[in-house]
Amino acid sequence: MTLKKLPIGIQTFKEIRDENYIYIDKTKEALELIENYKYTFLSRPRRFGKSLFLDTLHNIFEGKKERFEGLYIYDKWDFGITYPVIKISWDGNLRTTYNLQTVAINSLNQNQKRLGIDCKETENLSMCFLELIQKSYEKYNQRVVILIDEYDRAILDTIDNLEQSKHNREFIKGMYSVMKGADAYIKFVFLTGVSKFSKASIFSGLNMLSDISLDEPYGNICGYTHQNIQNEFSEYINSVDLEKLKEWYNGYNFLKDPVYNPFDILQFFAKGKRYKNYWFETGTPTFLIKLIEQNGYFLPKLSNLVVGEQLINSFDIENINLEVILYQSGYLTIDEMIIDEDLDIIEYRLKLPNKEVKQSFNDYIIQTLLKKSDYNIDKKQIIIALRGANLESFKDAFVSIFSSIPYNNYTKNEIPNYEGFYASIIYVYLQSLGLDIIGEDITNCGRIDLTVKIDRYIYIIEFKVGKENALAQIKAKNYAQKYLSEDKDIYLVGMNFDEEVRNICGFEWERVNNAR
Repeated sequence: MTLKKLPIGIQTFKEIRDENYIYIDKTKEALELIENYKYTFLSRPRRFGKSLFLDTLHNIFEGKKERFEGLYIYDKWDFGITYPVIKISWDGNLRTTYNLQTVAINSLNQNQKRLGIDCKETENLSMCFLELIQKSYEKYNQRVVILIDEYDRAILDTIDNLEQSKHNREFIKGMYSVMKGADAYIKFVFLTGVSKFSKASIFSGLNMLSDISLDEPYGNICGYTHQNIQNEFSEYINSVDLEKLKEWYNGYNFLKDPVYNPFDILQFFAKGKRYKNYWFETGTPTFLIKLIEQNGYFLPKLSNLVVGEQLINSFDIENINLEVILYQSGYLTIDEMIIDEDLDIIEYRLKLPNKEVKQSFNDYIIQTLLKKSDYNIDKKQIIIALRGANLESFKDAFVSIFSSIPYNNYTKNEIPNYEGFYASIIYVYLQSLGLDIIGEDITNCGRIDLTVKIDRYIYIIEFKVGKENALAQIKAKNYAQKYLSEDKDIYLVGMNFDEEVRNICGFEWERVNNAR
C-alpha cells in the first residue's frame, strides 16, 4: 500500500483527492452548514485549513461527485444539481489602494473567465461584483454561491496604518454590501477570516450573516483532532510520543474537541519529527508587541484571563483590544466557557494553547522589549534555580536580566515607576520555559501577582516598586492558604524594584511550614 502524501501548502481539494494526499474528512460539517445556513462566517487563526474547507465547498456546489467517494457527503448530497460559484480571494499585497484595487480586479476577472461571463461594468468594482452575481444567475438558471476567503485580510495587513486600514475597510465594505441587494440571486455565502469585525463596520445591512465560529457542531470544522492523528496519520506516528505531540501542538479549543493546527502537524512529520515552532515562524506579531508597549499591558494577565462574550464577538479598527486580537489570531484560545445562569452571562477563560505558542510568543516579547537575542543562559539558570528551590540564584538571574536592558528602553516613559513592567519581564521568561503559571491569581483575600508551579514546588510571588514590603503583604493576606492542601513545598517571595537603579532592590523569601 502506497504511503499517503502530506498535503503541505496544498489548499486545492482536487489535487489532494486526485494525488493521494492525506485528507481529513470535513464534509459532514460542510453538509450541515449548507443545509442549515445561507450567509455564514467562520473565524480561525491563520494557516488553520480555512482555504481548503472553502475549496471543498466549491467542489460540492460544482457537483464534482467523483472527488468525494469514500467521504461522508458522497451519498447524502444531490451532486446532479450544480451551482455557479463566485470565489473571491484576497491573495496579494494589499498595503496600498492601488494594490487592493488590482487584486480585486484580478479576482473578479478570474471569476468571469471561469464562468464564461463578460461584465460591462469595469470602473466601479462593487457594481462589477453585482453584475457578476446577476449574470451568473441568468446564465446558469441557478442561484449563485459566493465564497470569500480571508475577507478581512485587506484590513489586517494594514492595521499598523490606521488611515490605510480605514480606506481598505470602506473599499471591501462597498463590495460586500452589494450582496444584500442581490439576495434573490444567492444560494449560499461563506466567508472566512482571522478576525471578526462588527457587522456595522463591514457588512452594512447584511444582518442575516451567521457567525459559526463558536458553534459547537462546527468546532472541529478546521484543524486536526487527536483521533485524526491516530487514524489518518497512523503511518506517520511510529516512534512519536503522542503526549509530547499534544503538549507542543494541541490545545486550540473552539468549544468542541481540542485541535491541532494542521500546519504544525504537517511540518512536524515532514521535517523528521522535530519539535520546532513551525506555525509561529510563519508570521511574527509585531503589531501586538507595539500594543503591549504602548498600553503598558500587564502580561501576567494572559495566564489567567477571563473575558466577556462581547469581547470574543467583534471589534473595529478604531477600538482595538489586545485580548481580542490575541484570541482571534491564535495566540490565545478558550480554556473553558463559564456560564452564570442566574445572571444569564457567558464568560470565557483564555489561555496560551500549547508549548509552541508559550515559548515562541514569550521569546519574541523578550527579544523585542529587552532588545536581547542571547537569553538562553538566563533561562537555564532560572529553571535550575526553581527546580532546586535556590531562590538566591533565581534573584541573581533577574538582577542580571534587568541590568542588561538598554537604557533607552526607559527614556521618555514611566517604565521605571511601573511594577507591571518588571512583573511582565519575569512572567515572559517563566512562561517561555513552559511552566505552570497563574497571573493575578485570585484568593479569598486578594490577588497574588504571580503563582508558579514546578515539580514539587509552589512559588507565590508579589512585586512592588518602592519600599513597601512585598513579602509582608503575602503573609498578611495569607495567600498561601489557597495551596496548603496541595502536596507541595510552598515558598513566599517578595520582590521590590527601585525606579532609579531600575532593578531589584529588595528580595525576601520564606518557606511555608506546610505540614502534610
